[in-house]
Amino acid sequence: MKNILLAVTGLSPQVITETLYALHQNQQKVDAIHVITTRDGKEMIYAHLLGGKDGHYYKYMEEYGMDPAGIDFGYKNIHVIKDENGIEIPDISDEQDNERLLRLCLEITFELTKDPDTAVFFSIAGGRKTMSACLSVAVQMYGRAQDRMYHVLVSPEFENNKDFFYPPKESKLIELRDKNGNPVFKETKYARVNLIHIPFVSIRNQLSPEMLNKPMDPATLMLSLIKEPKSHLTVNLITRKIIYKGIELDMMPSWLAIYTFFVKTKKDCTKDTSECGSCIDCFLDIQGIYQSQDKITELYRRISGTRSITDMSKGGVTDLSQENFNMYKGKIKSAILNRFGSYALNELEIASIGTRPNTRYGIKLDKSRMEIVY
Repeated sequence: MKNILLAVTGLSPQVITETLYALHQNQQKVDAIHVITTRDGKEMIYAHLLGGKDGHYYKYMEEYGMDPAGIDFGYKNIHVIKDENGIEIPDISDEQDNERLLRLCLEITFELTKDPDTAVFFSIAGGRKTMSACLSVAVQMYGRAQDRMYHVLVSPEFENNKDFFYPPKESKLIELRDKNGNPVFKETKYARVNLIHIPFVSIRNQLSPEMLNKPMDPATLMLSLIKEPKSHLTVNLITRKIIYKGIELDMMPSWLAIYTFFVKTKKDCTKDTSECGSCIDCFLDIQGIYQSQDKITELYRRISGTRSITDMSKGGVTDLSQENFNMYKGKIKSAILNRFGSYALNELEIASIGTRPNTRYGIKLDKSRMEIVY
């Protein structure tokens, strides 16, 4: 398992070496370091951490007997927030800068958590408070079970001191400032650097696969979790009702016979597909409906019960033509609209696809969401 440290920093690059020291003291190896910062923060890292042999990062590694080549940490791992023109921003000064910061935190976190064989240690100890908050949001979006979020607590008198980057092996006397700003001197052996584990709740496992194809903004990710359960349509031939979202619609036997025919046609479709989507293979043209007259008549016989089919006049449901089919279709549509509303109409009506003479008719609702009760 490869361990990656991702930290946010401002003008105090010490937080990187302090976090690295704390992780090592906790027996946690680090294989790579990435930093999110501003232009001014980048320059501070270059000057104080990565400035050749005088850089405190290299001093720390040498003092504690570690090879700098064992950790992937260099200029390419410093990720700087940029404006819309690609220019590095010096500081987080307004809402737009904060949005750019959040976007960068999400992008880097997304990339670093793609590999299942890595664990990411997120350090929220550095930079402005908004930097810590934005990285925390990114962790809540994409963090995994093996990832950890940390804060580093340094003894107050040593915190942000320009000469303190980590507790050296041999104690040194350094100049500090008391609460009144007066200079005082203290041995570094009194410095305490504590690694604080911050629990987080991640939504990653609840995201759909398409939400993990590329980094998304938090609003999109959260909205993807709010899904209303898909409603089912029940056609009950015994009670002569169709039921959708718990709402019932009584239908005349002739209407119900035609409607049931189209529901059954959809359900009987043998095309192998998980969802019907825009497929209209089960839709019929008017000739296909004429050829299915016996099926529609049989359904009407089952629904109507006592009334004899032979007693019906010509031009009814047992003798469909283009004209009376359109009449039935229109009345069924009006009944569905009035009962279930316009939002449901698109899925439930007997829809017309194409133009004459190539018009085809069918119901768009997915066949997995339909049932017929006989």
